[in-house]
Amino acid sequence: MTDVQARVRYEKKDHVARITLDRPEVLNAMDLRMHEELACIWDEVEADDDVRVAVLTGAGERAFSVGQDLRERARLDQDGAPLTTFGSRGQPGWPRLTDRFTLSKPVVARVDGYALGGGCELALACDLIIASDRAVFGLPEARLGLIPGAGGAFRLARQFPQKIAMGYLLTGRRFSAATALGFGLVNEVVPADRLDRCTDEWTADLVRSAPLSVRAIKEAVLRSVDMPLEEAFTAEYAWEERRRRSTDAVEGVRAFAEKREPVWSGR
Repeated sequence: MTDVQARVRYEKKDHVARITLDRPEVLNAMDLRMHEELACIWDEVEADDDVRVAVLTGAGERAFSVGQDLRERARLDQDGAPLTTFGSRGQPGWPRLTDRFTLSKPVVARVDGYALGGGCELALACDLIIASDRAVFGLPEARLGLIPGAGGAFRLARQFPQKIAMGYLLTGRRFSAATALGFGLVNEVVPADRLDRCTDEWTADLVRSAPLSVRAIKEAVLRSVDMPLEEAFTAEYAWEERRRRSTDAVEGVRAFAEKREPVWSGR
């Protein structure tokens, strides 16, 4: 692959954006150019009203992504580039998905093979994870003198029981798709030859749902997760205001009463 070739493939069909990390020769390791391409794609996903759901995956059968391109990082260190810490502010591709907290559309991670380091953090930042039974997750940063700075230290402790998360974070141990499913980290685990079909089933259900309802629910859940329950009920949610005032707010009930499929306008 030459420097002029894209690191990410982007396709759109039937309201679904498909985003593929496309460096299979290095297990989809993410270099700075890939982060820049991804930032443009996430901007497009958010702005395009025809897109209702995004699916993020890695090219090939060996890896979703093994995270940061460590060879590039070593060169940057040698050249005296600033060392990184939590978040991507000030770095190419900011804000990256891992700290793009206002992305309103659901993102599904389709994980096959290794999801390590930044690749695991990328999956953790998605709203749903569908994994093959050969998927392997892990945050090995402690073994490299690094930290899971793209949200892994924060999200794993929220999505796993704390002691379990600490065990994996402090040792860099890997865990299987079955373990991830057992702790509720992933939505479904299937044999590799069924991964595409299963992912398509989930995306079809997401597309079938009212787009403004999906965006309102996502915003309300993510913004309220650390609020006291009483405060969550009285907080203001921008996407819920848009849904409540939309034609879709009455279309679903009307379609049910008329025994037909709803036609969502997203307005």
